[in-house]
Amino acid sequence: MKPAIDAFEESLDRVKAMHALHQNFLGLVAPIVDLSDLLRAEIVLIVSALDHFIHELSRLGMMEIWNGTRRTTPAYLKFSVSLDVMSQLVSGAAGAIYLETEIRLRHSYQAFQQPDHIADAVRLFSPVELWNAVGKELNEDPKDVKAELKLLVERRNKIAHEADMDPSFPKQRWPIDRKDVDNAIGFVERLGRAIYKVVV
Repeated sequence: MKPAIDAFEESLDRVKAMHALHQNFLGLVAPIVDLSDLLRAEIVLIVSALDHFIHELSRLGMMEIWNGTRRTTPAYLKFSVSLDVMSQLVSGAAGAIYLETEIRLRHSYQAFQQPDHIADAVRLFSPVELWNAVGKELNEDPKDVKAELKLLVERRNKIAHEADMDPSFPKQRWPIDRKDVDNAIGFVERLGRAIYKVVV
């Protein structure tokens, strides 16, 4: 499971580097130059970091079950694979490779960003009641944690799918500032580490 948290930390470092770049540019360019799209890119990247982390965590957790180092879960037992992969698993010829490839393929169509989707991914390898455990770890109400995540993903979706345009004011983007991004980075960092701690 360590490769998942390592990948998450690397993703966090990339976002923090971009955040530092934004800060440095603020002092170098005239105030008329709009650097807010750097902040918007950071929002997209921080949510992507969480999404990728959950993908890696669920794949590695499922492979631990396959390898016999973690107990099965009901969701793991219901995970469907193609008949091609099933025949490879039955033959025993490098079954782990085929299964891992199938997990990647099946999950490649899914986004693990919304609280319910993240919990579904975790159930594939862990029996933990995710949001209750995360809330306890963060010393916050689980509903508040999920609400904050939903707001962040909603903002990410506005940026990624709607160019962050405010429909009430044509040709204007929703406002964003460094504090918004500071909060998003800090939240995702705490959240990812808490998820890791409660599922490992």
